[in-house]
Formats: sequence, C-alpha cells, structure tokens
Amino acid sequence: MAKFIVTGGKKLKGEIAASGSKNAALPIIAASLLSSQRSIIRNVPLIKDVLTLVELIKSLGAKVIFESHNLYIEPGSINSHTPNPQLAGKLRGSILLLGPMLAHFGKIHIPYPGGDLIGPRPIDTHLKALKQLGAEVEEGDILKLEAKRLKGTRIILSEASVTATENLLMAATLAQGETIIRLAAMEPHVVELAKILKDMGAKIEGIGTPTLTIKGVKELHGFIHTLEPDPIEVGSFAILAATTKSPITIKGVNPENLDAVLIKLSEIGVNWKLNDNNLLIEPPPKPYQAAKIQTGLYPALPTDLQSPFGVLATQAQGTSLIHDWMYEGRLAYINELRKMGANAFILDPHRAIIHGPTPLYGKEIHSLDIRSGITMIIASLAASGQSIINDAEIIDRGYENIEARLQNLGAQIERIN
Repeated sequence: MAKFIVTGGKKLKGEIAASGSKNAALPIIAASLLSSQRSIIRNVPLIKDVLTLVELIKSLGAKVIFESHNLYIEPGSINSHTPNPQLAGKLRGSILLLGPMLAHFGKIHIPYPGGDLIGPRPIDTHLKALKQLGAEVEEGDILKLEAKRLKGTRIILSEASVTATENLLMAATLAQGETIIRLAAMEPHVVELAKILKDMGAKIEGIGTPTLTIKGVKELHGFIHTLEPDPIEVGSFAILAATTKSPITIKGVNPENLDAVLIKLSEIGVNWKLNDNNLLIEPPPKPYQAAKIQTGLYPALPTDLQSPFGVLATQAQGTSLIHDWMYEGRLAYINELRKMGANAFILDPHRAIIHGPTPLYGKEIHSLDIRSGITMIIASLAASGQSIINDAEIIDRGYENIEARLQNLGAQIERIN
C-alpha cells in the first residue's frame, strides 16, 4: 500500500490546471457503448477509476486506445455481456454499464458495484426503474439483467440519484416509445451526458431540469467530446489554497458550475476572484469565520466537497456545523482530523461540529475514501510537522498525479510505495 509523506506549514504558490471531470468521464465512457461507431473523448483524467472502467469495457470486447488524455473507443467489436467481475466489484461506476448494455445489447451480467466505504449506496433505484422499462432482473451474487427491447414509460425516481438518472437516460435513448423521468438529478455531469446523447442522435427534452423526456430512436452514432473541467477538483484546490493561506491560481475552470462553492467560500471569508476561466485564491485580509456546511442536491453544495470544507472549518473562528444527509460514513474523516488536533465532534451519522481556529499537527493518518483522502492532504499541508497518509492509492482514483502537481506549487509531498 502506498503512503504520502507530507511536511506542512509552508506557504504554497503558483498555478494548477483543472483536470477533466471524473464524474462526467465515467458515464460518458459508458455512453459510447450505445453506438457501434467510434467515439473520441478528450481531456480525460488519467485516474484509477477511469482506467478501471476502460479495462471493463475492453473485457466486453471493445477496442480502446488511451493516449495523451484522449480516449478512442471502438465498441463495434463487443462480444460479451459479462464484464470482468474482479474489476466491476471494485468500481462503483461499473453500475453505469447497466443502461447502455441493456439498451444496445439486451443483457448484462455483473457483480454488485464496489467503490468508497462512505455508507450504504443501494442500487434499488436503478433496478426498479429499469424494471419499469421492461428489464428482467435476477438478483444474486451476480446481477443479471435482460430485455429484448426496452419500452418507454413514465418513471418517478424514489430519489434524485445521479447515477440512476444517467443509467435511465442512456437506456431510454434506444427504448421503444417515450420515457419521462421525474425527480431527475440535475448535476453538471448529468447535463453534460444528456447533451452528448443528443449529439449521438438521441431525442431528449428538459435537460437541466427535474423532468426529462426521451423519445427512443433505433440507433445512435459515435461522438467527439471534450470533457468539462472537474468542479470537485477545482473546489478541492480552492480549499487547499484557502486552508494554507496561499496565493494559487486554478486554471481552466467553468464558473457556471461553481456557484454554491464560491458562495460558501465567501461566507467563510476566503479571498477569491475570477479572471475569465481562472480562479485566484489570495491570503485572507482578516480571519476566516465559521459557517454551516450543508450539502444537498445540485445546485446546492456537493457532498464530495463536504470533507474539504471540514478541514477549512478548523481554521475558522467559531463553531461550524457540518450536515451531510446523503451518506452515513462520510464524516469518518473527522476522527483523522482529531488526531491532528482539530476540536471536532461527530454528533450523529450525518452531523458534526468543528470549533476553530485550532492549529493542526502532523500525524499518521488514513485516506478513507477519495474525498477524505484529498482532505488529509490539505490538512497535512496546513499542519506543522510531518504527516504520513496511508492508503494513498485511494486518492489516485479521483485525482491525477496529485503529488507532482502539488510539488509544482511548492508542496513537500512524496509517495512511498
């Protein structure tokens, strides 16, 4: 298992570019399977979750070339309906293969998806909705879904699940008749996926709203698309700059997807400004102030940035309340921050309080999931002394070449395998 050795307490400085969106890359790669034609995806982040999904579709028979952040996918050679079970069991995003494989090939046999240990993330919403489209579902050690041809219908999601919305969008494009999805998720990567599906020939109305209407077509064609910058990575780097009180410019951002993040940074007192597609964080002119950090469905603050905001709260005056209603295990990072000296307490599975400001000190800590992992890096860079972050490879699942990019800002961070 890899470790990061971080020496903190040093101001950083410089520029860092945003990668392509991880949360958009996974469903868009899956969407390429809806056509038999070649698709090209540009600005793809070189991260473990993307590489795992690429290997999964190759295990189905697709021909894939990944070079210079460009992904070339030839799905016409697919000859299997069973992706590699070992890989599928490690990746939550493997669930996104259900919709396109059912719609285009009529079946898929796949183990239950893996991913971060941040609390229960049942796939009932996916399975119930796909059944409504006509899929036959057999649950066991392996999920077996089959359908001769899906048929459109009116579906009300039991929750505004992002991946369930994406799966249904993809499945409905080739279904017979009209599908209406109510309580659809509206996250930027859902919108990005829907626009690509339209480019492929799908008929979709209501993009960016909670109600999506899809009229099925007989076939879709390939596409060429450049991924949007990752708003979660942008938010992570902004919080890194703010917590270490360092002047850092994040290049190539899309401000349209950052409203909730920028509002919360302003509330805390972070000194930021936008210059075209660049986000500049400067040292604050006065102390940071505590805030209520409450996550929600888009356009509210994303759950993926809850833990980075939590470490920023340790440097703010007053008591901050963290409220993340989505996942029961997402507050576990608080215990790691407590090891470093944070005055923080978990109230229940969804709420925590953090009293600040408190100095942080280097300790041996753990990366519990992708987002808590980047939080541990931020905390370690803000702390005095040396920290050891165990399970560094978890961070690789969501952040490309993170130590080299931070070293370019002056960070003292190295990987030990």
